[in-house]
Amino acid sequence: MTEDSVNFMQAIEELCEEKGLDKETVISTVEAALSAAYRKDYGKPRQVIRAKMDPKTGEAEMYQVTTVVDDEELENPEAEISLTDAKKIKKSYKVADEIIEPLPKEETFGRIAAQTAKQVIIQRIREAERDMIFAEFKDREHTIGNGSVQQIEGKNVIVSLGKVNAIMFPSDQIREEKYYVGQRLKVYIKEVAQTSRGPQILVSRADEGLIKGLFELEVPEIANGTVEIKSLAREAGSRTKMAVIALDDNIDPIGSCVGQRGTRVQSVLAEIGDEKIDIILWDEDVERFIMNALSPAKCEKIVISSKDTKAIVFVPEDFLSLAIGKNGQNVRLASKLTGWGIDIEKVEGGESNQKKANDNESKVETAVSIEKEKIVKKESVKTKDANVKKISEKIDSDSK
Repeated sequence: MTEDSVNFMQAIEELCEEKGLDKETVISTVEAALSAAYRKDYGKPRQVIRAKMDPKTGEAEMYQVTTVVDDEELENPEAEISLTDAKKIKKSYKVADEIIEPLPKEETFGRIAAQTAKQVIIQRIREAERDMIFAEFKDREHTIGNGSVQQIEGKNVIVSLGKVNAIMFPSDQIREEKYYVGQRLKVYIKEVAQTSRGPQILVSRADEGLIKGLFELEVPEIANGTVEIKSLAREAGSRTKMAVIALDDNIDPIGSCVGQRGTRVQSVLAEIGDEKIDIILWDEDVERFIMNALSPAKCEKIVISSKDTKAIVFVPEDFLSLAIGKNGQNVRLASKLTGWGIDIEKVEGGESNQKKANDNESKVETAVSIEKEKIVKKESVKTKDANVKKISEKIDSDSK
């Protein structure tokens, strides 16, 4: 073991520790670089040379690899040997076998070869580092990450996630939210893709996943699965509607999300600014679910059409503007939350008004009936008095 070999292995170990790379990956990269350098200085262009490095001593052995092929398929004599010639060496050789022969040791590869080896090592290590970062963040796709604003390029915001920078496009930014360099914020890791320049990570502050992820962080019942977020509709920076359900009858899903004195929902709101969040109860019954989704508006009646998944909701006049919402936002979010097209209709004369009218009509009929009864009784008394008078007069007449 030479001093150079020891220093070389120490350098590799330091590199692995600094970059967080797997030692075996780095060694295989160095072996590929040494093979390329040896072939350049001492081999032939189409020759297959393989290096094998001792991970403890750092010593490298070089080998030539020749593949056995059919006699008719021999195309590259530098890396292939015909089956006939191979059997002359060893009778047991067959097609696709590899003949591995050691190559003479060379103390130095020369300046050009060394430079080639260095370039290959750097390139391979970069690729390994990119692959490692890609694999790490691919596993974190569709989750919440902590970041800080690294740079602002036009309308795009570059967010540092530690080992790598991510990009947040204007469409993924919260409307009217201002960003500045050094600002710390939570982002939703929306997409992780591998490109020729390395991993490209897209993050978002406007995606619905941000709200869901924040509640998962703040509400243990969601994290452990006893409360489930069934659907979510969001207009970033303005309003969100979230439908939840409890898988345990002893748990209040809305109360769990709100927290004691609203502490949990307030923690989420603190992260997203002035955005409002409506937490509603999910229901298997479509009509009840739509009613819940239109909260805080009150609904009188719902007519649904399963054929085209549309619903007409009748509301009292007093709740009409509340049901529709500013610029139609409430009904729009309710429609997105439920997956049903929703039309809001005013109750003409209101069903409640109609009920009042019916009640009034019933009262009038009752009053009329009572009056009729009184009149009948009076007439009956009058008739009775008249009959008594006639009989009395007849008795008086007879007595005379």
